[in-house]
Amino acid sequence: MLRKQITDNYSVSEQISLDDVDALAESGVTLIICNRPDGEEEGQLPFADVAAYAKEKNIKAEHIPFAGGQMTTADVIAFQAAIKDADNIHAYCRTGNRSSQIWQAAQEASPADPSTQDNKASSATADKAQPKEDNKTTTQYDVVVVGAGSAGISTAASLLKRKPGLKICLIDPAESHFYQPGWTLVGGGVFKAANTRRNMADVIPAHTKWLKEAVKTFLPNENKVVLENGQKIAYQYLVVAAGIKLNWDAIEGLSETLGRNGVTSNYRYDLAPYTWDLVKNLNGGKAVFTQPPMPIKCAGAPQKAMYLSCDHWLKNDKLKDINVSFYNAGAVLFGVADYVPALESYIQKYQVNTHFTHNLVKVDGPNKRAYFATTDKDGEKSIVETEFDMLHVCPPQTAPDFIRNSPLVDAAGWVDVDKETLQHTQFKNIWSLGDVSNTPNAKTMAAARKQAPVVAQNIADAIDGNTIRAIYDGYGSCPLTVERGKIVLAEFGYGGKLLPTFPTWLNDGTKPTYLAWVLKEDLLPPFYWHGMLKGYEWFVKPTMRK
Repeated sequence: MLRKQITDNYSVSEQISLDDVDALAESGVTLIICNRPDGEEEGQLPFADVAAYAKEKNIKAEHIPFAGGQMTTADVIAFQAAIKDADNIHAYCRTGNRSSQIWQAAQEASPADPSTQDNKASSATADKAQPKEDNKTTTQYDVVVVGAGSAGISTAASLLKRKPGLKICLIDPAESHFYQPGWTLVGGGVFKAANTRRNMADVIPAHTKWLKEAVKTFLPNENKVVLENGQKIAYQYLVVAAGIKLNWDAIEGLSETLGRNGVTSNYRYDLAPYTWDLVKNLNGGKAVFTQPPMPIKCAGAPQKAMYLSCDHWLKNDKLKDINVSFYNAGAVLFGVADYVPALESYIQKYQVNTHFTHNLVKVDGPNKRAYFATTDKDGEKSIVETEFDMLHVCPPQTAPDFIRNSPLVDAAGWVDVDKETLQHTQFKNIWSLGDVSNTPNAKTMAAARKQAPVVAQNIADAIDGNTIRAIYDGYGSCPLTVERGKIVLAEFGYGGKLLPTFPTWLNDGTKPTYLAWVLKEDLLPPFYWHGMLKGYEWFVKPTMRK
């Protein structure tokens, strides 16, 4: 980091790393400001990661992003508010220029005055910079959706297709929305990471209110959601689609070494490109791929990373010099037996060493050692150590903390719903879908695609006073990329029942096919952005209970 001191208590630089945050903390910085939008360039460290790490160092972090040459009055006023009580500030962008310019503009501008600023800028920044006196009062909506991921946005869009006049509020603090199934292909050198990201504001359905806030808790007996800022949002119907928490810190030493020392994961936007860098540059040694205990989202993703890596090494005549191991906390390769033979054939083709009931518990990045807890056939527990040159980790996963500590969950911490109607078992005006619910299906984007119309139809029927009849059959899809150009398209529902979209003569999902590859690489991304998120229910019209 090349740090430029503008004043005694304000410095700027180019994009910082987590190591730079350590250096800033040691120098006494108390506030970090990021002036660049997330995803501005490939491999850019997201602001959320900087903010989370800064918090551990007792440093505040503010995101005031704008593109080069597009600084607004709103940005300047927000910047003034952010630095008002800070005593040692560091700001960064791509080169440091924007952070210098906004500092200069803030010094030249008078404090925000609605009479001298354009209405739009004043309104936006007043909300951002100053808590309102009435921020604890209640705002009422027909439907409140917690979580603006795949499940939340598609449900809101499907509801509006049925009832365009609904007053809907989406609550989510994220600035970016990601097509996460694409990260496997980023890690395999097929996609660019930036193509999997959109600004959240660009994907929120029209005529829907987006509250860029975090939820603190729920008051289901009062039909209210409480935000972290103290505001209460009232609803007639509530949809909980808060996603899943990737618990990196559950593995000792992992967070400190992610993105360096050969340790990576396709489960994070900023790390998937590092996976591809490691794969391209590994000429020999040991590659280790891990899978934690269930449930996790996209249970096939840890294997997908391994198969695509092996395919590259094989085609570049490197695999003979690379020892590949797969450590799985579970007891089987894949949970639906019909797909195992095809996967086993690739395990043999790539000469992968499989280790079942081995759960990753510790990573020593600098010394390139991974440690797994296992139990032998006699019930004896032990820790197994292995070295690595490349380590691809899938982290253990739980429901988000504010969900697990809420009154909406079952004993395991997931939102407790009927597995067919997706209606809460206790609170009948609450529904939940996606990764956060306790439905016993595979946690995939395809599952959310099938669940969203069910929730939308049932809420629409409830609003009209009709009996809810739409049911979800447990459908989930896992396109297992076994090599570049071929995919085993696993599609199944509750109980492992096969639920193929296409007839066997067109695509046999139990075997690797090129058609499934075309579907994943070329068709599904636009289908997602322009179909699912817009409320188009192609191939997923809800089944109605008779």
